Amino acid sequence: MQTAQTTVDPSEVAKFEAMAAEWWDPKGKFKPLHLMNPCRLDYITRQIAGQYGRDLTQPEPFKGLRLLDIGCGGGLLSEPMARLGATVIGADAAPRNIPVAQIHAEQSGLQIDYRNITAEELAAAGEQFDVVLNMEVVEHVADPQAYITACHDLLKPGALMICSTINRNPKSFAVAIVGAEYVMRWLPKGTHEWHKFITPDELYGLITTAGLTPVDRKGFVFNPISWQWSISDRDLSVNYVTASTRPA
Repeated sequence: MQTAQTTVDPSEVAKFEAMAAEWWDPKGKFKPLHLMNPCRLDYITRQIAGQYGRDLTQPEPFKGLRLLDIGCGGGLLSEPMARLGATVIGADAAPRNIPVAQIHAEQSGLQIDYRNITAEELAAAGEQFDVVLNMEVVEHVADPQAYITACHDLLKPGALMICSTINRNPKSFAVAIVGAEYVMRWLPKGTHEWHKFITPDELYGLITTAGLTPVDRKGFVFNPISWQWSISDRDLSVNYVTASTRPA
C-alpha cells in the first residue's frame, strides 16, 4: 500500500475542531449550513438519481450505492444519505467531529461508518465509491489540485463527484466574509480566507486536470427576504456546486 501524502491544512482543521460540539445546533455556529442544507440535498439527490437512474419517490432509492462524505463534520449530509439507503462513510480530518457525528447517528438509529481520515489516506488504501460528496472542503485544503486528484482516485469508473465551494470575487468577500463573519456573526471571524476561494473556471480546471469530466454546475443563492436558499442556473457569484464523473 502506498504512503498517502496529505493536503490537510492543520490551521483549517483547528478552526472546525473548535466548533465541533455545535454541529447539530441550528442556531449555532453552523447555522449557515443548516439553512443551506435543504438546497444542497435537493441538488445532491437529483444528481445521484440522474446518474444512477434512481426513483426518489421510492423508499431507500440509493440502496446499493457506496457513498463517501468528505469533510463530513457532524454528519449533516451523511445522515440524510443513509436514510435514502446509501452505505455511507463519513470522513473528517478533525478528530473531534467524529464522536459528535457518531453519537448523533446512534441517536437517530443510523448505521454510518465515521472515520478520522483524509481523502488521500482513503485513496492510498484503495477505497472506491459510487458517489463522493466534496462539499465546502476544497477551499480549506493546502493543495487543491492534489486533493481533487485524490477524489478522482476515490471514484469508481463511471462514478459521480459533487463538489461545492465559494467563488472568489468582491461580492463573495462582502457576503461570505464580511456578511457571514462580521455582520451576521454566523461564523467565527477567520473561518474563511478569501484568497483560498476558487472561481468556477478554476475549479473546472482542477477537475479536468484530475481526469474527471464536468457535467453540471449551479449556484446556491441566499434570499435575505425569504431567508431561504435556492438553486440558480446562472448566479454562481458566491456559493456554487459542480457535478463531475470519472470516465468509465
